[in-house]
Amino acid sequence: MPPVPRPLSLSFQTTYAELLEQCSLDAFNEAFPEAGTFVAKEVGGKRYWYFQLPASEGQKQRYAGPETPELLEHIEQHRQARTAERSRRSLISTLVRTAGLPRPLPKIGEIVAALAKAGVFRLRSVLVGTVAYQTYPASLAIRLPAASTATQDVDIAQFNNVSIAVEDATAPMIDVLKSVDESFRPVPHLSDRKRTVTYRAADGIRVDFLTPNEGRDTDKPKRLPALGTDAEPLRFLDFLIHQPEPAVVLHGAGIYVNVPAPERYAVHKLIVTHRRVGPGKAKQAKDLLQAEALLNRLVDVRPEELRDVWQEAVSGGDKWSESMMASLARLDAKVRDRTLAVIGKTLSGR
Repeated sequence: MPPVPRPLSLSFQTTYAELLEQCSLDAFNEAFPEAGTFVAKEVGGKRYWYFQLPASEGQKQRYAGPETPELLEHIEQHRQARTAERSRRSLISTLVRTAGLPRPLPKIGEIVAALAKAGVFRLRSVLVGTVAYQTYPASLAIRLPAASTATQDVDIAQFNNVSIAVEDATAPMIDVLKSVDESFRPVPHLSDRKRTVTYRAADGIRVDFLTPNEGRDTDKPKRLPALGTDAEPLRFLDFLIHQPEPAVVLHGAGIYVNVPAPERYAVHKLIVTHRRVGPGKAKQAKDLLQAEALLNRLVDVRPEELRDVWQEAVSGGDKWSESMMASLARLDAKVRDRTLAVIGKTLSGR
């Protein structure tokens, strides 16, 4: 039984909340220069905002997002708020050095920062995988096992229909990545050598682009026009990246990103680890470690959210339920039983 985690102090939780707010506003201001005007459009009865650039900028509009109270507040503050980089670096130093929260490898942080600057997260992409997992200690106010946070990969996911609908685009991904490391090269896809979903640098660091496979099973890449790249279609990814949450990657002055809700991340790991075959089986131990660590905290701080997400996954069908219960049975007995108590189930699934 892993030790019951000791929550971070209220002061550290407040520090992270302040950092999240500052990074949200600064990411918005960085995306939209001072010269320009915000305009709204109505599509399908919903209101969306765009930033009208001067003709001299060479791009007519940039997508800002669907109308929300938070977006309207950012627009109102756009001309007044400036980046408080020194303050943000101080907050991150407190969270990393004093609270002991994880930060990515410097090179990984630079890559995520370049993706954010290019507009990847503004265009509703989601950071998934272990780099996303590294943000959960701050958002859940807990320290997680160091072995579960190590990675040299960056995984970015986006719904194909969102990529089409935003009517905006980043620079081609290979150009964005080369701005960090000139050695980045596209890796030809096995099913179509002219398509690329993976980019690899000379030091072995890789960046993968993913998209939900919501139709028939296929190994053919899908185009993500908003990101200027192809993406690997994956099962269960739609469940993972539905209703993502904002987070801050603790690198530099902080990188504002979108990540899966931690309860979705945990349940998704239970599903996929049971279904891994071939080379993918090597990731099972890490999948289970991450799921176990998150569930051990979620049963205390997000029991209702965990219960709701579990029920949503159960509605995916018997194969989903079987995978979840089989993986849950492999976790530490006390974490397993605490989780079962929250979701109102037994190992038989009843």
